Amino acid sequence: MASSNLVFRDLTRYVLRILPAAAVVAMLTGTAYAQSPLMPRFSLGEGPRKLSPEEQQKKDELDNAYKQATTKIPDKQLDDPWATVRPTPSTPTPTPTPKKKQQ
Repeated sequence: MASSNLVFRDLTRYVLRILPAAAVVAMLTGTAYAQSPLMPRFSLGEGPRKLSPEEQQKKDELDNAYKQATTKIPDKQLDDPWATVRPTPSTPTPTPTPKKKQQ
């Protein structure tokens, strides 16, 4: 009777160690499967809508205005975050030569 209780307790410990690990693996596998290219693709519409000539002209005008506005923006200079920490380069100082001891 005592040995069966010991076996049951060991089996319970084993299951309680393996079960959370198996649950984590199952959850990670499910999210990876959802990103698979084999998943069916569906659309709520029939695809991209054809634009009327007026809509296309308005879209082109907006695109051109955007391109012109972005060309007016000056190029950003790269900032050096270490500029205040790094010492400024100066002329190298000559290293002093050791003096000879007099005897």
